[in-house]
Amino acid sequence: MTELLVRWFIKDKENINDTKVRQSYGRLSGFVGICCNVILFALKLFAGLATGAVSIMADAFNNLSDAASSVVTLIGFHMAGKPADPGHPYGHGRIEYLSGLFIAAAILMTGVELMKSSVEKILHPEAPDFGVASIVILVASILLKLWMCRFNLKLGKRIQSEAMKATAADSLCDCISTSAVLIGVFIAMATGKNPDGWIGALVALFVCFAGFTAARDTIQPLLGQAPDPELVKKIKERVLSEEKILGVHDLIIHDYGPGRRMISLHAEVSYKEDILEAHDLIDNIERDLMKKFQCDATIHMDPVITDDEEMNKARKMVEDMVAAENAGWQIHDFRMVRGSSHTNLIFDLVVAPEELCRKQEIERWMKEKIHDADQSFYAVVTVEQSFL
Repeated sequence: MTELLVRWFIKDKENINDTKVRQSYGRLSGFVGICCNVILFALKLFAGLATGAVSIMADAFNNLSDAASSVVTLIGFHMAGKPADPGHPYGHGRIEYLSGLFIAAAILMTGVELMKSSVEKILHPEAPDFGVASIVILVASILLKLWMCRFNLKLGKRIQSEAMKATAADSLCDCISTSAVLIGVFIAMATGKNPDGWIGALVALFVCFAGFTAARDTIQPLLGQAPDPELVKKIKERVLSEEKILGVHDLIIHDYGPGRRMISLHAEVSYKEDILEAHDLIDNIERDLMKKFQCDATIHMDPVITDDEEMNKARKMVEDMVAAENAGWQIHDFRMVRGSSHTNLIFDLVVAPEELCRKQEIERWMKEKIHDADQSFYAVVTVEQSFL
């Protein structure tokens, strides 16, 4: 069914990096979500009013909040697809994350209200009147929500959309919560006891959990989470695949929304290379990165000296010192400036972000360590963090 809907409603469905195609996937997910959830809300509302079961009513309004979430998703994908303008030179892709955050807030508010109703039912219980129609509606709801979970998960993985993945997770939580309501119905029919309020509270907890999970997944990109390690690996492999590129450092990946990345890095080349040829090589790598990873790439070229035996020996000494202190630390941009009375060793030392609070301590330790190893050496160290 999923592939059939994709073929019917999305042209050029394989070109997932195209903004318009991505918008089409978002529209399809939104329309399917709205239609399915409105149908489920109407059916469960009817069953809840007929039986007086607050757990079924709670589940009905949970579906209504899901329908509202689908509307927000629809609007979010449309606005995120707007092109860049003078006020937003990086485009509007992060609106997709904001729409996911709005959905999470709406889900949490619904969960709180449902919990209030359930507590009231626990304190003042009323005997519900369940029937076969209620059971049929709940079973149909579970089956439909399972399909919606699979549908959104498949689309979310295809276009790498956290909003769709969150919607899939929400649908799975709905399956669990509706199953809990169904179990409550069977318990009431079999024992004559009324667990309705407690089941409603359980549903409310699942709703709140889904809202928290959605908020967590959508807020991370807005805060600037670390890039995907696999993406980092592929970018480095592509740059280093060129024989004249000797090293890569200071790689930074900026996320301005799904499919909207900016990459900057430093590429090391031998100082003996012809500058025009090296520049042409860098340009070719930038264009290839844009094509392969759908990003804007900017590469700074660093010339390095490779045939200075004394400098290579000094660099090896510093690398061994750093590795002995912390295997996760790295150095780059190593230079040696010789003078009549002393020699400056200039380099950057990359440490973990949480270690920047010890920046001055690390710099002082590094300078003392190098000077103790050779009295003619003075270190000029810049301690910085990695953004990966």
